[in-house]
Amino acid sequence: MSDYRIETKCIQSGYTPENGEPRVLPIYQSTTWKYGSTEAMGRLFDLEDSGYFYTRLANPTNDAVAAKIADLEGGVAAILTSSGQAACFYSIFNICTAGDHFVCSSSVYGGTFNLFGVTMKKLGIEVTFVDPDSTEEELQNAVRPNTKAFFGETIANPALVVLDIEKWAKVAHKNNVPLIIDNTFATPVNCRPFEWGADIVVHSTTKYMDGHATSVGGVVIDSGNFDWEKAGKFPGLTTPDASYHGITYTEKFGKAAYITKMTAQVMRDLGSIPSPHNAFLLNLGLETLPLRMERHCSNAQKIAEYLSSNDKISWVKYCGLPGDKYHELGQKYLPNGSCGVISFGVKGGREAAVKFMDNLKLAAIVTHVADARTSVLHPASHTHRQLTDEELLAAGVTPDLIRFSVGIENVDDIIADIQQALDA
Repeated sequence: MSDYRIETKCIQSGYTPENGEPRVLPIYQSTTWKYGSTEAMGRLFDLEDSGYFYTRLANPTNDAVAAKIADLEGGVAAILTSSGQAACFYSIFNICTAGDHFVCSSSVYGGTFNLFGVTMKKLGIEVTFVDPDSTEEELQNAVRPNTKAFFGETIANPALVVLDIEKWAKVAHKNNVPLIIDNTFATPVNCRPFEWGADIVVHSTTKYMDGHATSVGGVVIDSGNFDWEKAGKFPGLTTPDASYHGITYTEKFGKAAYITKMTAQVMRDLGSIPSPHNAFLLNLGLETLPLRMERHCSNAQKIAEYLSSNDKISWVKYCGLPGDKYHELGQKYLPNGSCGVISFGVKGGREAAVKFMDNLKLAAIVTHVADARTSVLHPASHTHRQLTDEELLAAGVTPDLIRFSVGIENVDDIIADIQQALDA
């Protein structure tokens, strides 16, 4: 499907039926597959043959959807996970062990911040959080001899920082480590990080990819571009794996080594696999992703402009606004639109923000973000509640920040809802 445009790939990639097969991707709702001999199944367990034998490791529905997303991002292979959190965890844990270290943007989503800074620390993997706007020299100063990766978000949730992917990739590659990018908010419709030097991409597919708030999920995609052997820092990929009779992933699987190891080791042992039915629903969402992203972005642009001219609003963050701090980077990495999420503050601070949200009627207060329905959240009270005031500021979250996820309803109805809530 590499010659087709992304709108076509969203419909056609991943699954091509043969004569007499279902036109729509089937749901293989089975935990297991039957084989006629012990030897046949044994070769699957030894990674000598490809095939299906247990859904925790692979399932045809899941694999078709993963292949579609890999094609959308321009990668060589992908694996679905049961959540975006699992995808972020797997992307690091696949190449880091106790005693290792990685560098991460401080503006990442609060759940990711806690996962990396607290939970993974208990596993012996340390992280250094740095300002996403750090200079190359500042990024280099965060590197240690045991650094194994860099991690950032294309568009930070909820600070809406636009990461300079090329700069981060340059420093990561200078130190022979991969750059991992969370591309959830932009989606491959609006940004393809591999084209700017990223090596691995993750998504919370729960958001725009699903698009309808029906299914929690995640995905990890490998570009196939990072040379694990040349880097000389990743023995888990480049030396024999005793749990698979001495297989060396880079030798046996080439550019698919990273995802194969993630499947055969990490997914095998931790099991954060989505159900085939959830993968099926995700695929339905992907089919309309370009249409929805166009509407999300056009609605958000109009609402950001409305908010920026409203005398009851103290500030607005949206890279589509010419005066935004990240407008220039947005034009570079996201020329066709960024996302449907806007961050802003209501005059009167935290108390006014809460009162405004409680008076909204169309927009719902929910933990979720980035689906067809307009929703709103107060990160300091909700998603980032576990962070200290200092950590909140480092993550770009002020006490008055409102995260407003613009849906695909009629934009005039959304604006009217905002106005009546401000009037109240």
